[in-house]
Amino acid sequence: MKSKKHAHVACPCGGGDLAACCGRYHQPDAPPAPTAQALMRSRYSAYALGLEDYLLATWHASTRPEQLNLAEDAGVVKWIGLEIQRCEAGLDGDEAGLVEFVARYKVGGKAERLHEVSRFVREDGRWYYLAGQVS
Repeated sequence: MKSKKHAHVACPCGGGDLAACCGRYHQPDAPPAPTAQALMRSRYSAYALGLEDYLLATWHASTRPEQLNLAEDAGVVKWIGLEIQRCEAGLDGDEAGLVEFVARYKVGGKAERLHEVSRFVREDGRWYYLAGQVS
């Protein structure tokens, strides 16, 4: 009998294998994303995977909604790509960071894009999404 190889699942953010990329931050007991960009990528992947609990946990309490209702988007919205355009600060030792990105997705087969400049803050060693400006 042949042994089955473990299937590698691609990370939605485009950074390689999910388990070695964003998936390592998605579990409740996982270490926090080390940079604002890593958090942004992990949040994009969480949207693509429907991980509402992770998204809410990584959203700063001062701007966090009560819920996201991602279940309503299941089967309707398909996230298909992420491009990081710019990062400012957001590294170890910084208290704030900015990540500009373009996220591509499809709704009902129609291609769409979301261009956002997101702001992040670091508190108690953890990065949080604060707010974004969509253009």
